[in-house]
Amino acid sequence: MTVQPQKASIISDLPGRVDAVRDAQIRARVTGIVQKILFEQGGDVKENQVLFKIDPASYQASYDQATAQLKQAQADLYSAKLLADRYAPLVKANAVSKQEYDNAVASYRQADAAVAAAKAAQTSASINLGYTDVTSPITGRIGKPLVTEGALVEASSATQMAVVQQLDPIYVDFTQSTSDLARLREAFASGQLQKLGPDAARVSIVLENGSVYQSPGKLLFTGITVDPSTGNVNLRAEVPNPDQVLLPGMYVRVRLDEGVDEKALLVPQQALQRTADGLQSLMVVKDGKVQQVAVRTGSSVNNQWIISSGLSAGDVVVVEGFQKIRPGAPVQTSPWDPKAKAAGQPGAKPAEGQAPAKQESKS
Repeated sequence: MTVQPQKASIISDLPGRVDAVRDAQIRARVTGIVQKILFEQGGDVKENQVLFKIDPASYQASYDQATAQLKQAQADLYSAKLLADRYAPLVKANAVSKQEYDNAVASYRQADAAVAAAKAAQTSASINLGYTDVTSPITGRIGKPLVTEGALVEASSATQMAVVQQLDPIYVDFTQSTSDLARLREAFASGQLQKLGPDAARVSIVLENGSVYQSPGKLLFTGITVDPSTGNVNLRAEVPNPDQVLLPGMYVRVRLDEGVDEKALLVPQQALQRTADGLQSLMVVKDGKVQQVAVRTGSSVNNQWIISSGLSAGDVVVVEGFQKIRPGAPVQTSPWDPKAKAAGQPGAKPAEGQAPAKQESKS
């Protein structure tokens, strides 16, 4: 086939791992005995839904005691205020001493402070009583309970009781090598590639069975630091997951549409072979003879490779029959039709004394 420049999208195929958008650890905030487990393991829960019930008896008693102490403090405040108000006109008439009046005012202020302290104690007791209902901070899917009914949970050790994960949308974390990023930036800077719009960084997810996930995602960010152990940069995509097909920990392939090459050189994947040194190469016809040329491949597009170096526009590439050809052998080329083999049509016959090869005629 004769290689001609054509427009092609630059797509990177990268390994990725699914991660929850939010991951909430449900922990005990008060000490007590678990009375009830109020959810179905593996089910969906709502924000503020009660998941566990801790025995509230002692915390209810503490709250009732704090409420009674508040009422006592309020009564003392009322009495102290009456006394201070009664002494105010009397001290002006010298009916009571200045010292007695000052003592009454001080008692009133102390009673007022006692009320404030009693209110704080009641609020604290109310909070602890509320913590006996262990709720979910987020909407998501909950796993199995990590404690049983009758188990003692402790606030001091913040006993973990369950985990809730938000699965829609969901994150896919993946990495890209710094060499690939540098090559893309150089291509963008030189004008070889055109950048997509800021909202057009398309991300497709390929599942473990090879099928493409139904909903495309969007690229959220590219890491600003490089992992020194791997030389890779971290990237993250956000993907809709209404049916919860994607689960945290799942390994997937990420196809990232990074730009458009207006003059890409594409060859069928079957035309590529490896040399003894492990390099990729193509058989190219020049002056009626075959030459083996080392090339570098880029992205894969519809069973074709983008050739980034080693090939020029107008070169004639051998697609079929190169296994029987040695470099330097004369060949007679014939048009290559990718549908001909599937349809059972015979290819072009080689001339007598020449090796077979197929190529696409120039228009």
